Amino acid sequence: MFFSIGFVVLIPLLFTIAVSAGVPLLYVGIPMLASLSITHGLLPPHPAPTALAVMFDADIGKTLIYGIIISVPAIIIAGPLFAGRLKGINAQPLKEFVNPEILADDEMPGIRNSILSTLLPVILIGSSSLATIILPEGDKIRVMFNAIGDPVIAMLISLIVAVFSLGLARGRIMKDIMDSLGQSIASITMILLIIAGAGGFKEVLVETGISDYIAGLLSKTEMSPLILGWLISAFLRICVGSATVAGLTTAGIVLPLVTGGLVNKELMLLAIGSGTLIFSHVNDGAFWMVKEYFSLSVKETFCTWTVMETLLSVIGLLGVLLLNLFI
Repeated sequence: MFFSIGFVVLIPLLFTIAVSAGVPLLYVGIPMLASLSITHGLLPPHPAPTALAVMFDADIGKTLIYGIIISVPAIIIAGPLFAGRLKGINAQPLKEFVNPEILADDEMPGIRNSILSTLLPVILIGSSSLATIILPEGDKIRVMFNAIGDPVIAMLISLIVAVFSLGLARGRIMKDIMDSLGQSIASITMILLIIAGAGGFKEVLVETGISDYIAGLLSKTEMSPLILGWLISAFLRICVGSATVAGLTTAGIVLPLVTGGLVNKELMLLAIGSGTLIFSHVNDGAFWMVKEYFSLSVKETFCTWTVMETLLSVIGLLGVLLLNLFI
């Protein structure tokens, strides 16, 4: 759900695959980073897109579907296609991962169990969206799917299932599971504080009327609101470094445009999310994570990670504008 957590979880697997297969590290690493990054910016139930969906009163299911349509070509172009042009950069895995410890099969959960536990939130939210499209309003089955497809309920159900399927069913005691959950909560506290701070700043913009004033000025321009949302979020991303802060702050600025019905809510959300991915540099923590884990210089990190992020951002905007022609 969070870029940094996904990065830390997947990086040992990435290093193992690259070393055992004998392929350049960036050939595998760039596609993984592209997938994590675009999920971070565009796809619920990641907290930032989900928070924007709540602010805009956008449909989570539609946002997820539109986001996947945009994400697939973006990942292909900014991932394997771009990675193929990085032959001159020799990234190296950390020495601690060169000879990884191999766990026995009975020490790991099965592949079906792992995939189901990971994708269950997406399945529940997607089922809710499909039920809304297929079933008539007031239908009991639709009401049930809408209830379990609520992002908070979907995550709660998924957590309960994971505690049983990945924990109790595999012989782990509850104390170990609770310790693991405690460590997970501790690792996201700073991110939660960032989201809360950005939300507070957004409320300042809204309550003081600054967002209405800016939106009024922007609404008089002939520029597409989608491009406008992308430009504002991109500017804030470059200035503050945090994609989450940039997205939530932009949402507060353009909120009157969205509530006024001047633009599709889901597409505006995705346009803002795309803008928050642009030009990651030295004020972004992810920049330094990539640099250190891949043993890159600052210049090489700009040529790889920063360029990849900018490609995702621009392709995301183009995908949003293309979808806007048909929706």
